[in-house]
This record gives sequence, structure tokens and C-alpha cells, in this order.
Amino acid sequence: MKTQSILLSIAFLFVLSQYSFAQSAKKENIKVWGNCGMCKKTIETAAIKAGATSALWDTETKILSVSYNAKKTNAEKIQQAIAAVGYDTRDLTAPEEAYNKLHACCQYDRKAADTAVAKESCCANDKCTKEGCKDMDCCKGKECCSGKDAASCCNDNKCDKKMDCCKDAAGKEASACKDKGCCKS
Repeated sequence: MKTQSILLSIAFLFVLSQYSFAQSAKKENIKVWGNCGMCKKTIETAAIKAGATSALWDTETKILSVSYNAKKTNAEKIQQAIAAVGYDTRDLTAPEEAYNKLHACCQYDRKAADTAVAKESCCANDKCTKEGCKDMDCCKGKECCSGKDAASCCNDNKCDKKMDCCKDAAGKEASACKDKGCCKS
């Protein structure tokens, strides 16, 4: 009877520990820029060293699928480790020095270029609430200017010369912006 009681206690503790681990286990997908199989190995290794229990980077989609124990690490630490070895992530840009150390085939088009395209897309199409857009300068504290007349758009003096609200129908600088001087280059 005593042996049976001990076995039940051990089984209970095992189940409890598994439940506890399951509560802290997290899975996440993180965009990571890169190119090739060497990138894949470096990205996955950096994620594992940062505490991920598993890491799988897809060279086509540029998505890193990670699992980790939230009590030991988090997505930010994993991204910091990846950026430190030269790869831009959804939230971090790798230091130029680390990027420059990458093998020639691993030197991908930097995230900054994508960010410029994304800014234009977010701001020109009134999508400031879209994920990734809300933190862009054109979206801070207001909705995008697209679809609004230049006078009301430029009231906050944060327009960019490239934004639709700063252009008239002919694509030239709108007079309302010119008068206010808010359409900066």
C-alpha cells in the first residue's frame, strides 16, 4: 500500500510539472530577413542559444517558428540574439557591423528598404491601423491623410511631401500644404 501511495504521488507530481511547463510554453512566428541555407542555420542557432526549445526558419517565407519556455526567455531576447548575428527581425534591425560580417550570399536586402515601401503603402492608403503601420511617423497621433483634403490633413504639420494629401490632382504640391509649409521633403 505504501509503494502504491508513493507511485501515485510521483505520478501526480509528474503530471503537475507537465501542466506547469505547458502553461509557460509559447510558440511564435517571427519575420527574419535572410537568404539562404547558411542564413537558416545561423538564425536557428542564434534562436536556440537565446533559449528557444525549437527554431525553424523558412527560406521562402522568411518566417521563424519558435517554441520557448516563457519562464526562461521571450521573443525579444530571441530577436536580440538573431539581430546580434546580423539579421533584421520584425522588431529589431541588426547592427550594421554585424550585417557587414555576413557572407556575401547572406547579405539580404535590408529591412529599411521594406520599411520605406511599407510607410508609403500605409500612409498613402489610409491604413494606419494596419499591423506594422501604427508606429510609423505618418500615423502617429492621427489617421492617415489619404482621402482627406490637404488643408485638414496638414493641420498637424507632420505631412511628408510624398504623401497624397500634399499633392493636388495634377500630382504637384497642394497649395494648402505650400501655404502651411508642412509638406517637408
